[in-house]
Amino acid sequence: MSSTLKLSQREAAFNSEVVTRFELYNSLFQTLPFYQVKEIGILLPFFSSHCDKGAAKEESPTHIIESFFKKYVPDIDHVEQLNRLFRFIQYIERQVVLFDAIEDSSFSKIGKNDDAGTLKALLQQAAGSDKQRDNISDKLKNFSLRMVLTAHPTQFYPGSVLGIMNDLIEALKTNDIHNIDVLLQQLGKTPFFNKTSPTPVDEAVSLVWFLENTFYHAISGIQSTLEEEFDIDEVRKSQLLELGFWPGGDRDGNPNVNTETTREVAALLRQIIFRCYYRDFRLLKRRITFRGIEKTIATLESLLYENAFNKPKEDARDLQAEMLKLLGSIRETLVESHYSLFVEIVDDLIRKIRLFGCFFATLDIRQDSRILRNVVSYVTEHVDTGLPEGYMEMDEQQKLSTLSFNERYFVCPDDADDLIKDTLNTIRLMKKIQYANGQKACQRFIISNCQQASDILQLIDLFLWSGWKAEELTVDFMPLFETVNDLKVAAEVMERLYTHPFYREHLKRRGNCQTIMLGFSDSTKDGGYIMANWSIYKAKVELTAMARKYKIELGFFDGRGGPPARGGGKTHRFYASMGGEIANEHIQLTIQGQTISSQYGSVERARFNTEQLINAGVQSALKPKNSDVLKDHQKDIISAMADESYKMFMALRTDPLFVEYLEKFSPLKLLSRINISSRPTKRNADAPLKLEDLRAISFVTSWSQLKQNVPAFYGVGTALKKMQKEGNWEDVKTLYQTSGFFRTMIDNCVMSMSKSDFRITAYLEKDKKFGVFWKQIKDEFELTKKLLLELTESETLMQDSPVDKSSIAIRERIVLPLVIVQHYALQLLNHSKDEELNAVYHKLIIRTVYGIVNAGRNLV
Repeated sequence: MSSTLKLSQREAAFNSEVVTRFELYNSLFQTLPFYQVKEIGILLPFFSSHCDKGAAKEESPTHIIESFFKKYVPDIDHVEQLNRLFRFIQYIERQVVLFDAIEDSSFSKIGKNDDAGTLKALLQQAAGSDKQRDNISDKLKNFSLRMVLTAHPTQFYPGSVLGIMNDLIEALKTNDIHNIDVLLQQLGKTPFFNKTSPTPVDEAVSLVWFLENTFYHAISGIQSTLEEEFDIDEVRKSQLLELGFWPGGDRDGNPNVNTETTREVAALLRQIIFRCYYRDFRLLKRRITFRGIEKTIATLESLLYENAFNKPKEDARDLQAEMLKLLGSIRETLVESHYSLFVEIVDDLIRKIRLFGCFFATLDIRQDSRILRNVVSYVTEHVDTGLPEGYMEMDEQQKLSTLSFNERYFVCPDDADDLIKDTLNTIRLMKKIQYANGQKACQRFIISNCQQASDILQLIDLFLWSGWKAEELTVDFMPLFETVNDLKVAAEVMERLYTHPFYREHLKRRGNCQTIMLGFSDSTKDGGYIMANWSIYKAKVELTAMARKYKIELGFFDGRGGPPARGGGKTHRFYASMGGEIANEHIQLTIQGQTISSQYGSVERARFNTEQLINAGVQSALKPKNSDVLKDHQKDIISAMADESYKMFMALRTDPLFVEYLEKFSPLKLLSRINISSRPTKRNADAPLKLEDLRAISFVTSWSQLKQNVPAFYGVGTALKKMQKEGNWEDVKTLYQTSGFFRTMIDNCVMSMSKSDFRITAYLEKDKKFGVFWKQIKDEFELTKKLLLELTESETLMQDSPVDKSSIAIRERIVLPLVIVQHYALQLLNHSKDEELNAVYHKLIIRTVYGIVNAGRNLV
């Protein structure tokens, strides 16, 4: 079947299964139990249409809102107008949920599973010949996938709403009108946001919902298929697919995460996985009712129930081996005495316990290198560590030759600084967590802002000073390189580590495996879209070459957010495009915020997206494309583009109006009031806002709320224009047609631009202070759009992805009124001196953020 025919069939399916059904079920909202619901339900279509027409005419948000009320509801005052706007927001938020649920319920019908890149496609390939099957089996012997859930402030649906969405998706699959109606009514009465900011433990509870309800079933299902079809040894069975977890362990810049938080989250993960096991055990117990197994069943039930429903005891220990032994005994009896009846149920539980142990997901610890240096300095002042006086002032080479790695037993006093106390106590806690939940429960320490080899080695010293033994140091130390400058020196830093005698011995004990984390968000904020992509690509090539030089097995852990400006987008295509110069055997990535609910919110979606990542990693090794290894002149072209876009981006960043523009026309200053995260929007929370302190998430979110998405396109057009002028345009077109890396980078940029809408802020062109600044951004957008259309040989953005394009267009149309209301409220706020009204405007702005972000899911 031709790709064109497949696309047309998918379009038809999308229109019938998603668009038509959304229009049908959207009418049910008129019966939702909202205050003034009938009037709001009648008015909203007129309001949406009025906003659309006003935006098309490039009218200011103030004019659009005021003219609407003048035309349709002329007899209400300003306060009542604000009240109606809040009702509109409430209504639209739930329209977004409905559209999400309809799209998810239609997932299998709109042709996604027919696409290449699924596990089914891999199995079909294996069925072609024994050689192919053996090749895939060999690849799987050295392949792993780890998905790490992180609690970043882009996850807006609370657990109660997620539960309703899940049930709504199931009802929509069968068009169960009665249940759909009831669930929409429940949705109407269920709050969409928290009255107070969540704690880190609250965030963990929210994300554990996904572990329990989607990942537990999706991962074990995929594992089962892989084990049935391919030759995978016992050791690899527990390493092929892994989950990671950051809430409660990631304390980088989050003052609310402490040792007690880590302890609570580790206990939570342990208890929830036992609850999952206990639910599965009940089925096992109902089926396996034969003689000779009663005592073993009773012992297993007691063990599972105790750990699932009672608070973990102080002396709790890892029970994985014990559970597997009991199940192994049951299995053996079934095979020998009962014709292997129901043995598949036992095998399923064995598989899950082997996968998730007593920990469910590995709890990563992360802290900034600058804080860790302060801890080293503090300890050396309080105990004889063997480091000479003045060590902290030494240069890097002196430090590396001075470190002696002496074992001490330093207990941090209670009067120490909170961050120092937290670091040292957490290092001790990691050993306890490993004892209680298993070694994989908490075995990774990530050093943010890692700039030199001593940052890693000094952290090892902290472990040795806190009761750990060098020969028993079951911890992996992971540098995080994120800024453009840090990425440039990453390979040099790692060579110093690989050649350091102590670290080399430590790596040997850890299987000669090194994981390196590369962050995307800060590099984009630091250098713009092309420079961030190119810096990470170059760093991976250099780091891979360095690891191969010293015979180190390398895994890259990619910090990838939801939007393309933070590394998101079509992630599987990114991994499929890795050429032989880049280590791609071990795929590790963060799954953040709204991406978790949008791409892993149901078992079906979680399986599909996980399978795509597996397929991408396997295929890149089985069928390496010569075009995925960039030639020298191609590297020169991308490097020149990166340099040109970097200059353009930095000129904008250093413009005196840059931060003020974001503060005045986006909800940046109010993001900290949105009760979705325990994490502040910027570092140095009490200091005046500086760009370097602004968290990348807040930076990217602010631009997306403005519908300008600057971090994902700014400078791209100028870079392409330079290529045209210098006669390299045909080479750039060849790059797009042949290089998976370059094509994915460009296509993700196109997707971000499809979510931009400069009509809404067009009124700023006449602003005396910001008019020139706004036009500068708009001109770069138009230049980028023009040249991208020429490069991709398209007439419209995303022309080759019509279904994804339609999905984005509908979402943008649904939330257009929210964007206009937000800008209207910002305009009122910028000119109001009435404190009482200002509080209402603040609330109005904040409420619009939820729906705009929730509608902005990226398509895969």
